[in-house]
Amino acid sequence: MVTNAEGRTVWDNDSYAFLQGEAPDSVNPSLWRQSGLVARQGLYEVVPGIYQVRGLDLSNISFVEGESGVIVIDPLISAETAAAALGLYREQRGDRPVVAVVYTHSHIDHFGGVKGVTTQEDVNAGRCPVIAPVGLVGEAVSENVYAGTAMSRRAGYMYGASLPRGERGQVGAGLGQTTSSGSVTLIVPTVDVTTTGEELVVDGVRMVFQMAPGTEAPAEMHFHFPDLRALCMAENSTHTLHNLLTLRGALVRDPHAWSGYLTEAIDLFGEQTDVVFASHHWPTWGQQECTEYLSVQRDLYAYLHDQTLRMLNRGMTGSEIAEEIQMPHALEAAWHTHGYYGSVSHNVKAIYQRYMGWFDGNPAHLWQHPPVEAGRRYVEFMGGADEVVRKAQGSYDAGDFRWAAGVLSHVIFSDEHHAGARELLAATFEQLAYGSENGTWRNFYLSGAYELRHGSFGTPTATAAPDLLAQLTPEQLFDALAIRVHGPRSWDLHLRLDVDLTDGDRFHLTLRNGVLTYSSATRHDEPDLTLRMPRAAVGVLMSGADPGTIDGVDVSGDPGVLQALLGALDAPDPDFAIVTP
Repeated sequence: MVTNAEGRTVWDNDSYAFLQGEAPDSVNPSLWRQSGLVARQGLYEVVPGIYQVRGLDLSNISFVEGESGVIVIDPLISAETAAAALGLYREQRGDRPVVAVVYTHSHIDHFGGVKGVTTQEDVNAGRCPVIAPVGLVGEAVSENVYAGTAMSRRAGYMYGASLPRGERGQVGAGLGQTTSSGSVTLIVPTVDVTTTGEELVVDGVRMVFQMAPGTEAPAEMHFHFPDLRALCMAENSTHTLHNLLTLRGALVRDPHAWSGYLTEAIDLFGEQTDVVFASHHWPTWGQQECTEYLSVQRDLYAYLHDQTLRMLNRGMTGSEIAEEIQMPHALEAAWHTHGYYGSVSHNVKAIYQRYMGWFDGNPAHLWQHPPVEAGRRYVEFMGGADEVVRKAQGSYDAGDFRWAAGVLSHVIFSDEHHAGARELLAATFEQLAYGSENGTWRNFYLSGAYELRHGSFGTPTATAAPDLLAQLTPEQLFDALAIRVHGPRSWDLHLRLDVDLTDGDRFHLTLRNGVLTYSSATRHDEPDLTLRMPRAAVGVLMSGADPGTIDGVDVSGDPGVLQALLGALDAPDPDFAIVTP
């Protein structure tokens, strides 16, 4: 158990102590097995010189021993859990200084705890370089800010962070148990890796890198330790089928590129590798075993890609392909290909979406009613809410939970206060959860049931932390503001605002037709307002602070323009409804 400075618990692995013995009826036996393995906590030796702490967050943190200190790979989500992991390592291996940090990719569980293992001062002084694939900060910031509110809300469903632990509650998420809820931090990389084959020597440790952009993350890389015959695969080869489109929301990933980079990893490093480890789960040992493991993982993503394309070219839609696709026996027989985190069903639909978009070509689906209007009409057609619930009870009793969930959802969206529909839909979601091998599906179903019975649990873990917001470039900040402009409310506004950065460029912002645009080239002849300030003050000012209270801000022109701009912004809702209207 890990607590923060105020004593609040940010990680509690002891809550999974129930994962012992045979699987109960309320948990898929395969997921029960996986969760029991993932929940094992402690410091593990990968090979002499490489150690991992597992079970202290959603991801693993790895320690590679050099001549004078230790290199940290992927410092978890929270500074508190990362510090606890470093403390455990030092307790067993000695008080070695952290001489470098490596981020394998741009997801928050691989950099968020960095200030638990090093400091900005040590990085600035050159005592601790931070190594990452090129473009990591831009990808990390955009993902956690642009759509961060919606993604974080849905992540609460995906990881089940607010659900009670237990055999009828949250048992894990397949890739890791859940997300920690401590302090998210970021230190900007000081060394960008740009090219496959690039080699670095850090504290006497040789690392050879392989770029893998556009796979599990937009910015991602693998790397090999030639002297240790060890290969780190980041998050592109774990002991589960991963997501091609994560249920929290993201850009659709490219399974064709993913499988290609796995082939390249085998070609580059296979014969020189005796252990493969990753930022989740446990390693694979043995040269032949490593190659076979990577080959099967490669075949998994390639098969899903190729067969989906084959079937969509025969006119099948994503949902039809998801029902009809058959996996080869050899892939089904390997435990590490099972859908504990990603699933064949939603990955196939993601591939269809990547190539064909949301529309399946049927004109009846081109202009469908939104959920509330559709629900009202469906329920009326089927004889009213009470009659639909009565019939749904029959489907539930017959074990037809998929159908019951669909029709009951229509009732909820036509009458969200119908007590019978809410309780039966919650019970239906529970039954779907209990049968699911996929940890994130289970969490989604159980989260839906929880909110139907108890109301919204909101957003347990918000990713838009101050360290991330501080890394917004001026352009990204203006983009983030433009996303929040309430179009209809600002149709008739025409504002011209210059932002002159004393340590950067001059930007010319225009709000017209409900659109906020900016340029550093097209100038305003007579701006309504000019703000002169250091770059660091922009985010503070645009958050609504009084310019007169911010050091270094000089205002000329009409100060009401800034208030008009801020008044045009719409606040995101971290508590929006998911299973109700």
